[in-house]
Amino acid sequence: MDTEHISGTAEPRTESAADGEAPEAAAAAPDPAAAALDELLAERDLLAAEKADLLDRLLRRQAEFENFRRRSEQDRMRFFEFAGMEIVRELLPVVDDFERALKIECADKDYVRGVELIYQRLADTLKKAGLEPIETVGRTFDPNFHQAVDRVETGDVEDHAILAEYQRGFNFKGRLLRPSMVQVAVKPS
Repeated sequence: MDTEHISGTAEPRTESAADGEAPEAAAAAPDPAAAALDELLAERDLLAAEKADLLDRLLRRQAEFENFRRRSEQDRMRFFEFAGMEIVRELLPVVDDFERALKIECADKDYVRGVELIYQRLADTLKKAGLEPIETVGRTFDPNFHQAVDRVETGDVEDHAILAEYQRGFNFKGRLLRPSMVQVAVKPS
């Protein structure tokens, strides 16, 4: 008789023990479901990293495009401003001619009034476009806005005061278009 069955203390047999394998070896065998899960997790992490990279590149491209669009718009506006500036610069001799014509005495008052109206209309149109005359007489000489073509020694006024304007200067939309040609007072030596 088998004493193991009689005493009841015998331990039940496992299949691995019956096959001669240790229980630790059975636990160490790879589980196909866990391996598949690990593969899927690795693939998910790879795809998430790729998605983040693509999203980052997309956002950078959008920012670059927005900057390009803004720069292009600014360049276009500067071009139109510069083109307008050149047209106004070409019209300045006409304005000068009108101013000289208005200084000459004429017997026909209707003719003079017509020239004044045409000059005023031209001046108003140029002012709307952004042309601004530079004030000179009675001001202090500023080399950023004035060009001294004549110096007169006098003690009657302050040093570097503008005595006369030979040619009017203009700013166009805040930029110097043409400096004023002026006569400047200097202290006698």
